[in-house]
This record gives sequence, C-alpha cells and structure tokens, in this order.
Amino acid sequence: MDFLASTHLHITTWVIAIILFLVSAAMQSGTKGQKVTHMILRVFYILIIITGGALFAKGMDFNMGMLYGFKFIGGILVIGMMEMVLVRKAKGKPTTMFWILFAVFLLITMFLGFKLPMGEHFLA
Repeated sequence: MDFLASTHLHITTWVIAIILFLVSAAMQSGTKGQKVTHMILRVFYILIIITGGALFAKGMDFNMGMLYGFKFIGGILVIGMMEMVLVRKAKGKPTTMFWILFAVFLLITMFLGFKLPMGEHFLA
C-alpha cells in the first residue's frame, strides 16, 4: 500500500494523463489514433484514482481528511471535465465551458495538492 501512496507516482500519473488528454484533444475526432489515445487516457484515469485514493487514506494520518477529501473530489471533477471535452468534441458539440471548468478544477486541485503536507511544497 505504501507504494501506491507515493506522491511521485501520483504526480507522474496525472502529468502523463494531462499530456495524453492534450494530445487526444488536438487530434482530429474519430481517427484511430485519437481513439487509441483516449482509451490509454482512460487507463490513466484509473491509475490516478487508485494512487489518489491511497494518498487520501494516508492523508488521514495528518488529521486533514476534509482537505484531502476536497482534493479527491477536485481530482474526480478534473477527470470528468477531461472526459466531457473529449466526448463532446467527438460528437461535434461545443466544449468551451468544459475547457474552462477543466482549467479551474485543475488549478484548485493542484493548489490543494501542493499545499497539503504530502505535497511537493512548491507553493510554500
């Protein structure tokens, strides 16, 4: 369980997921490459949730469960907005609102993640 609760593993998974998301969003909808990239991204969603859940459980040791809970919910919302952008783009529907929500939720989640005790303390 300690391996899954690694901050570095969690950061690595979401950085790769954001790169995959941007690549998939930049590709033309409906192409084979875009579909494959989107499916790989969905695997990374699962990895992010598993490592984030392990960090959430470990965060209880710091008596900051509520803040780690907010970060967990923020992370789920980021993943949801990523998926909404890609699915709506594939259907030819507008995605501007979901891009904005993605950016807002990502910034909030990153701020909480770096500010909390297990974070990297870039914002100290």
